[in-house]
Amino acid sequence: MDPTLDLVVDIASGISFAIGGIFLLIGALGMIRLPDVWARIHAAGIIDTIGAELIVFGMILQAGLSQASIKLVLIGLFLFVTSPTATHAVANASFTAGLRPLDLRKNQASDVLGEESKP
Repeated sequence: MDPTLDLVVDIASGISFAIGGIFLLIGALGMIRLPDVWARIHAAGIIDTIGAELIVFGMILQAGLSQASIKLVLIGLFLFVTSPTATHAVANASFTAGLRPLDLRKNQASDVLGEESKP
């Protein structure tokens, strides 16, 4: 392979690793700093998915066109599908258990659950 092309691939994968790591750090800080389970789910579900995908993309660039890159694409697809699905399952379980967002009024929760609102 051309040394210039190798350098471009190394720089692109390094940038992908760095940005993915930054997203994962932001997600971890969000898990620690955010006030309730709903905000934490947002940090974990969205930011961590993007960070993991960027790191997998960096690995695909490093692997080149090989069987390993095909496996990494499949891992990326698996993460892309399962992370939001798991986040939704946790959010649904939290709502069913009675946890409500900080600014949700009591009658709004009743409306969402299909119960009659009481004035």
